[in-house]
Amino acid sequence: SMLKTSSRKFAEHLYLYLALLGGAGLCIWQIMRYGQRFELPGMSMASDQVGSAVQAFSLSGLLGKELAKNVTSPLSGLILQILVILTASRVCGFLFRRLGQPHVVGEILAGIFLGPSLLKAVLPGMHGFLFPDSSMPRLFFLSQFGLLLFMFIVGMELDLNALRTRAKSAVLISHISIIFPFILGTGLAIFLFAEFAPAHISFTSFGLFMGIAMSITAFPVLARIIQEHGLTRTPLGTLAISCAAVDDVTAWCILALVVGVVRSGSAASAVFVVALAVGYTLSVLIFVRPALDRWLRASESRMKLSSSTLALMFILLLTSAFITEAIGIHALFGAFLMGVAMPEAGDLKAKVVARIQDLSTIVLLPIFFAFTGLRTQIGLLNDFHSWCIFGLITALAVLGKIGGSTAAARWTGLSWPEALSLGALMNTRGLMELVALNIGYDLGILTPKVFTMMVLMAIATTAMTGPLIRFWGGFRQLESS
Repeated sequence: SMLKTSSRKFAEHLYLYLALLGGAGLCIWQIMRYGQRFELPGMSMASDQVGSAVQAFSLSGLLGKELAKNVTSPLSGLILQILVILTASRVCGFLFRRLGQPHVVGEILAGIFLGPSLLKAVLPGMHGFLFPDSSMPRLFFLSQFGLLLFMFIVGMELDLNALRTRAKSAVLISHISIIFPFILGTGLAIFLFAEFAPAHISFTSFGLFMGIAMSITAFPVLARIIQEHGLTRTPLGTLAISCAAVDDVTAWCILALVVGVVRSGSAASAVFVVALAVGYTLSVLIFVRPALDRWLRASESRMKLSSSTLALMFILLLTSAFITEAIGIHALFGAFLMGVAMPEAGDLKAKVVARIQDLSTIVLLPIFFAFTGLRTQIGLLNDFHSWCIFGLITALAVLGKIGGSTAAARWTGLSWPEALSLGALMNTRGLMELVALNIGYDLGILTPKVFTMMVLMAIATTAMTGPLIRFWGGFRQLESS
């Protein structure tokens, strides 16, 4: 009986619903008919116009035309691009992780596969549909926003207290690992300048940028390699992270100076830009950081991450990025600096990183990799001479980083296996190198050919990190210590 009662109520509700729909439709139809009296001549859709449209196009043609229009709209195109990029990056990242490589290596290669090096060469029509030239500005700005978030995270993940306790050995090793490859890079620039430098770029700009591009260590990728192998709390792992952190800060400061020199165009302007950058950096560290620390400790924000606190973080991040971009040293430096300036108030940093890291690393960074891949044209290396130059760049990059780091590590008392393993870790360039290379490309310092060589060098030096450490037995030495 309960079932019959329930069925009867459902039928009554259904009839009432259908009656309401019918009545509403009838009312709307009457309103439309009455409203047509107020139309001016020529405004109504005459029946003959409708008839001619039906005769001119079949129903399938109309649907096909509308679907094509919808699919090629800017929003649909952007959604499809992100969908393809995320799918390719996750698949390649998973495959390369199974091969013992960092996930980021697969993501970088996924970006290259989607670019002219593979997809455009094999399926030019599909590449043109997925990544038309008109969509590049959208991808560029979306990738830059992802980098702002990422650099903010990198700055927050720097452990300044750990750097202070290991300052002596970390600073020595990291600075030698910068100086040695920097000298090799500037020396290489002499050999490359006449043939590969853009015509409007001075040797000073080209040489300085080649030096810093050879000197960068990817602190986030290195930290994840150490974490994946369970080496975070070991002496060598801790020293490597400290050295990479010092290396990151130093290299980004030097790169900011190089960008300021290139953008300013004259010695006087360069001095002015550098002075503004130094003044802003000091003001953030001396005034903004303590003020934030006092505010967080005086409020409940240190206990929980409220939406207001997170909004304040984003406001400070974007403000700092805007100021450094206006100064002339690139917005990424402002994001990194504001991340460093975030105070240690409870576990606030960890909570902020947890909130924005997934969006940055899973969604936005693959877009940056894809944008970099669209700029990387392996087909430009179309002769033996070009591949020899790429081999020379890679060899000097490896020699500079591994040689300098290993020599400094031995000087501080590490054993040969530990010193060589540390050198291999410091040779990891990964994402941070791509960020620097894209800055150089945007500034016109690097031609597409040199940019491609340097991107391939970054991938090669990152991919060789794990095999070199396993070959030298660094992990076994660490586990037994």
